[in-house]
Amino acid sequence: MPQSAEKVLDHAKLFHEPEYQELFKRKREVFECPSAQEAIDAQREYAKTWDYREKNLARDSLVINPAKACQPLGAVFAAAGFEKTMSFVHGSQGCVAYYRSHLSRHFKEPASAVSSSMTEDAAVFGGLNNMIDGLANTYSLYDPKMIAVSTTCMAEVIGDDLKSFIGNAKNKGSVPQDFHVPHAHTPAFVGSHVDGYDNMMKGVLEHFWEGKERSPGTKVNIIPGFDGFCVGNNRELKRVLDLMGVSHTILSDASDQFDTPSDGHFRMYSGGTTLADTADALNAKATVSLQAYCTRKTLDYIGETGQETASFHYPLGVAGTDELLMKIAELAGVEIPESLTLERGRLVDAMADSQAYLHGKKYAIFGDPDFVYAMARFVMEMGGEPTHCLATNGGKAWEEEMNTLLASSPFGKDAKVWAGKDLWALRSLMLTEPVDFVIGSSYGKYLERDTGAPLIRLTFPIFDRHHHHRFPLMGYQGGLQLLRTILDKVFDKLDRDSEIPAKTDISFDLTR
Repeated sequence: MPQSAEKVLDHAKLFHEPEYQELFKRKREVFECPSAQEAIDAQREYAKTWDYREKNLARDSLVINPAKACQPLGAVFAAAGFEKTMSFVHGSQGCVAYYRSHLSRHFKEPASAVSSSMTEDAAVFGGLNNMIDGLANTYSLYDPKMIAVSTTCMAEVIGDDLKSFIGNAKNKGSVPQDFHVPHAHTPAFVGSHVDGYDNMMKGVLEHFWEGKERSPGTKVNIIPGFDGFCVGNNRELKRVLDLMGVSHTILSDASDQFDTPSDGHFRMYSGGTTLADTADALNAKATVSLQAYCTRKTLDYIGETGQETASFHYPLGVAGTDELLMKIAELAGVEIPESLTLERGRLVDAMADSQAYLHGKKYAIFGDPDFVYAMARFVMEMGGEPTHCLATNGGKAWEEEMNTLLASSPFGKDAKVWAGKDLWALRSLMLTEPVDFVIGSSYGKYLERDTGAPLIRLTFPIFDRHHHHRFPLMGYQGGLQLLRTILDKVFDKLDRDSEIPAKTDISFDLTR
C-alpha cells in the first residue's frame, strides 16, 4: 500500500493511488449495481430541465440537503457566549458530538459541551437520573460558573420536564441550590438552529431577570444572533460603539470563546458576557437584536419588562449599517462621530470604484433568513441582481419581507424568494435560470460543481476554508471586507474565462 511512515499522503491524494482505485472499482461492480453510463448521462441531463425542476420544487415529503441545522446547535452556540458557561444537552452523546463538531470545524477551535448520555433505558423510563448524575459530573469536573441546559429529540419525545429535573438534581446535591442552571426546551424535530438560539437566549434572561424589579438606566443591550462571523463582527461592533460613546452590553459574546490564543495555556472558557452584566442587562434602556429571526421570543420577553426593543436583519453594507447606527444613536442619545462618517464615505468610494465589475451580476443566495435578507440588500447596493433568495428556515413572514425589499430596487424586479426550500431545489433553480455566483456556506460547493457558478463563502458553516470568521462583515469596515471578498471571486472568474493563450486571452489584463 502507498501509505507508510516514509511516504505519508493526505486523503485527497491517497485514494487516487492504484490500489484504492481498484478497490473502488470492485465495490461498484459487486455492491452498487451500476447503471450503464448512457443511462447515467441521460438522467444527469434530464435533471437540468424545467420539467425536472417543476417535479423537484413540488416535493413535500422529502428534504435533500437543507440549509439549516437543528435547534440544540443554536442553544449550544448561544450558551458559549456567556462567562464560564458549560452547555449541557439533555440527550444522547451522539447528538452533542454533532454540535461540537459543527462549531469546531467552522471556528477551528475546541467547542466544549456535555450531554446527559441518555440511552435506551432513559428513553423508556425518563432521563431524571441522567440529569442528576450529569449535572454533578459537569459541576465537579469542569468548574463552570453556569450550566446551560437544552434538549434533543429523545428528551422532547418522552416529555422530560427540565425545570423539575433541574430542581430535583439540586435537591439531590448535584449542584448548589443557588448555582445558575438556565434551561431551554429545544426539540430538534421542529424549527432550526435560529429557534434554538432564541429559546436559549430567552431561557438565560428569564433565569436572571424573573422576579427582579427593573431600574431603568442608559445602557443599550446588543444581541448578535447566531453568527458564524461573531469573532470579527462582535469586535468590530464594540469598536464602533466605543467610538460613539455608547454604554453597552453584548448579550452572548462568543468572540473570545471561539478565538483563543496558542500560548501554551488551554482555555476551556474564554471571555463571554459576564453573569453580572447579564443580570444587570435588565436595567438597560433598550435591547437591539442584530438578527430578528434569531430573537423573536427573546425580544417579546424583553419588551414585557418595559425595555425598548429594536431588531435588524444582519446589518451589512451602507444602508444596513446606516440604519443600525442611527437607531443606536437615537436610543443612546449620542451623535455619530465624524470618524464613522469618514469610514462610510470610504466604503461608498470603494463600491463606486468597482461598480463596473459588479453591475448586472446575478446571484443565488442561501442561508438563514436574516443573512439572505442582508446579502440581497447589499447585492442590490452594488448593482447586482439577487436572482434566487432561499432560506430553508424562512417562513411566510420572511417571504413577504423579502418581496418588499426586492420591490424597492430595480435590481430586484426579477428576483424570486424561496422559503422552506432546500439546496437540491436551488440546484434546479440555478440550472434552469443560471446565475454568475452563489453566496452561502460551504455546502454550496456542490452547487458550484454542478452548475459552474463560483461559490462565495460568507455564512456559517465554512468548513473547507480557514479564518473567514476572524474578519468582520458588519459595519463600514466589514462592508469593505465583504466587497473585497466578492470582487476577488469576480476577478478570479474573469481570469479563468480569459486564460487560454491566443484564444480567450484578449482581455487577460493586469490593470482592472
